Amino acid sequence: MENRIKELRKAHQLSQDELAKACDVSRQTINAIENNKYDPSLALAFQLAEVLGVTVDELFRFKKD
Repeated sequence: MENRIKELRKAHQLSQDELAKACDVSRQTINAIENNKYDPSLALAFQLAEVLGVTVDELFRFKKD
């Protein structure tokens, strides 16, 4: 799965820490998601999308291996 979190976070001028606090997770969680080392729960995916002003479909893309 690919995501656009880093791109959209920077467009909103948010640090990883600020985004993490807005979603009630750790900065390390945001870093792991951005680097495709962790797939968020569905609830967190919706929360990230809401904070970044996009839909979940716009935030995440399925990538076939």
